[in-house]
Amino acid sequence: MSDIILKVRDLYRTYDIKGGLFKKPGKFTAVKGVSFDVERGSTLAIVGESGCGKSTLARMLTMIDAQSEGGIEIDGLPIDIAKTGISKDMRQKVQIIFQNPYGSLNPRQKIGHVLEEPLLLNTDMGAAERRELALEMLQKVGLQPEHYGRYPHMFSGGQRQRIAIARAIMLKPKLLVLDEPVSALDLSVQAQILNLLKDLQDEMGLTYIFISHDLSVVKYLADKVMVMYFGEVVEYGTRDEVFDAPQHAYTKTLFAATPRADADSIKKRLAAKAASAA
Repeated sequence: MSDIILKVRDLYRTYDIKGGLFKKPGKFTAVKGVSFDVERGSTLAIVGESGCGKSTLARMLTMIDAQSEGGIEIDGLPIDIAKTGISKDMRQKVQIIFQNPYGSLNPRQKIGHVLEEPLLLNTDMGAAERRELALEMLQKVGLQPEHYGRYPHMFSGGQRQRIAIARAIMLKPKLLVLDEPVSALDLSVQAQILNLLKDLQDEMGLTYIFISHDLSVVKYLADKVMVMYFGEVVEYGTRDEVFDAPQHAYTKTLFAATPRADADSIKKRLAAKAASAA
């Protein structure tokens, strides 16, 4: 079995732009010739400011959008949904966690149903087996069995993100794409979720694509870092290479503008805030 879980080669995503009264139709390329590999059980952080193409890339990797050109291979399986559609096998290999956990949860569904739905759609499990696995996943992300019968509005933002993580790992995916998973959370909750993600990766052998506009928040998790700028990869290397000696001018600017937000720094800032208030 290959150590490479994800292969991306010369990937493009181009959108048609409609013309107007004084504007001709045109095209906009959001992702331009991106290539990279991700090793099994590792974390690749994809970093850049809003509009750099990282979320568009995430949508292609998770089969929400089709690529315009280029190749994607996940666990040896070629992915091109425009040509072949999406099979259950493909869907089980990759899952995504979004920035806003409440927006990704159906407010009319109890948490038990939210967690069991991927199993209902993609497996032949019976009701009792689905319930048992849902309860197991709740505990795995730090929630309690009694949360199974509650609705999303009854939880805090951090708890909702834990629920979103539990749902994403119900099918035991090969690849988990996390699109700004902690940016909407308070600092103390960010640290808890980062620690949870690291623990789950160690326990379940998960592979992460961690999308963020904040270089420092990914330092806690990343093995490799890829920096995107206007749809292109401008820097790629190990975490230490990129953090200790960034080569591209854009990466250097991004570092200078980003406050430290890794788990250790969050704890220090919270301690300093508590001390000043005392």
